[in-house]
Amino acid sequence: MLMTISDPAEIMASLRRNSVNCYAIDDSQYLMSFKLISKINDTGYGKYTEIAKDFKDLVNTVVKNTSDDTIVYFLHHTERTDDGHVKAKTTGKMIDNWLTLEGLFSIVIMTAVTEDKHLFITQNDGFSTCKSPMGMLDNPMDNDLKLVDTKIREYYELQPCGTPVKKAQKQTNKEQNATLTTVDKVPEV
Repeated sequence: MLMTISDPAEIMASLRRNSVNCYAIDDSQYLMSFKLISKINDTGYGKYTEIAKDFKDLVNTVVKNTSDDTIVYFLHHTERTDDGHVKAKTTGKMIDNWLTLEGLFSIVIMTAVTEDKHLFITQNDGFSTCKSPMGMLDNPMDNDLKLVDTKIREYYELQPCGTPVKKAQKQTNKEQNATLTTVDKVPEV
């Protein structure tokens, strides 16, 4: 089922219903950008605090209000910092300095583009924030989100993607519920 929603409150309501065990929030950094643009005339830092809180609330909704078998993929763009590191793109220093976005996720993978292949990087190379549990994902691996989902579900012994969620299955506070997938080009592997 494809839903086009850009309001974080509506996304959180959908996640709380948790009718399926697999969601993707595509271009999740735009949730921050849209909020920033809507508050363009507001002065001061309050808008940045609100943006950071909204995104943290979205992640908390995943962790606290979805079943153990539910995985939510946050597809996000990246940016290169002045010192050459690659990180998730955000709307500013409030999130970067006080809420390191990648720290909210137990799995962070990144797209890498070579001359003839698109790959996922799954482990930190000293310049990225990629991470995944040892033995879960090859590094690098094919750029195939279905394959990533299958490997995560095998590793944690979760139900296959697309399995309806029964209300009795709902649990709380599982770190594996959210995966940050960054999707911009990085240097060749």
